Amino acid sequence: MSETDENTTVVIVGAGVAGLTLGNFLLRSGIDCVILEKRSREYVEQRQRAGVIDTRAARMFREWGLEDRVIGGVPFEPVMNFRIDGETRPLAFGSDDHGDGRFCPQQVLVRNLIDVFVGDGGDLRFDADVSLANIGGDERPRVRYRDDAGSTRVIGCEFVAGCDGDRGVSRAAIPEECLTRDSHEYGYAWLTILAEVPANHQSMMALHPRGFAGQFARGPHASRFYLQCPLDSSATQWTEERIWDEIETRFGEPVATRGRIVGTQLVPLRSVVYSPMSYGRLYLLGDAAHIVPPMSAKGMNLALHDAEVFAKAVLHYRDNDHDVSLLDDYSSTCLRHVWNYQAFAAWWTELVHNAGDASYQGEFRRRIARADLERLFESGSANRLFSEFITGLN
Repeated sequence: MSETDENTTVVIVGAGVAGLTLGNFLLRSGIDCVILEKRSREYVEQRQRAGVIDTRAARMFREWGLEDRVIGGVPFEPVMNFRIDGETRPLAFGSDDHGDGRFCPQQVLVRNLIDVFVGDGGDLRFDADVSLANIGGDERPRVRYRDDAGSTRVIGCEFVAGCDGDRGVSRAAIPEECLTRDSHEYGYAWLTILAEVPANHQSMMALHPRGFAGQFARGPHASRFYLQCPLDSSATQWTEERIWDEIETRFGEPVATRGRIVGTQLVPLRSVVYSPMSYGRLYLLGDAAHIVPPMSAKGMNLALHDAEVFAKAVLHYRDNDHDVSLLDDYSSTCLRHVWNYQAFAAWWTELVHNAGDASYQGEFRRRIARADLERLFESGSANRLFSEFITGLN
């Protein structure tokens, strides 16, 4: 067993969207960094997750000179399609300032970010089992990890960026008494289904008394379906025949092709925020600090916002004689943005589910949700505000 000491400015724990985006921003700015990822490169690049890059995030990549190199997918159409009581109703966005968003699965963005980071000489290490030390004191943080060859390496740094998700080591390294956890459980789950079925629209969402259903394009020959179901459901209970029957029932029309189902997963819907998003010289980004329900399509975009805020704080620290003011403000700056979009995510999630399924909160809430939804079709002011949130421009 050998142990090697190194030094860098920022150690980034986790090679997901937040970590890779931060790494690319720092690398382009001439700031030394190392990205450590617990999983293999193959696992990270093939990890299936949905994703929408909203207009704010797309413009962020453009400002950093990375738009043409990392943004994949197809333009986000300025419309959401609904099946309400068996009738198709498109909801057009009420703002013209929305044209830069992309439908882009996370694994596409991750692969592109890895290729750019590694291609530009970035230091990205996979299969790294990480532990953190000295994150809360005056000493330089030390990040110890064991690589796939069994060697132990220690990296000294000025800052640690914890981008390793809800179950990673970064947040777990913070004493429990130093963190506040605020959360909300929505009381239902989604069965997510990846199927080899082309979609007629980028998005189609059904509001039905049996629960919400959605279909979103995942390339020319695949779709991601979502079915609202009780929390005590099990993915094994959902046979392929039952899945297709339920999709047809909730959409109120037959499926043109019952293609092969590649995979299913049960996802309980919840919102979580940890505060503050920093402890000593450790800064939390993305899912390590907050989770939003997938209905809002904001999880990836909040992570991208965190990455830019932290990157600019580190640049300010370097360029202004180690001024830590922006680093000190990192948590409060991010949390203002996070809570704004948590509010939107909670409202939109409850609206879409209550508007179809009265068994969860009753007929009164169903009718309130229907009134809220109808306002988006009829009121220009309501639609514009909704469009600002969807595009990330609020």
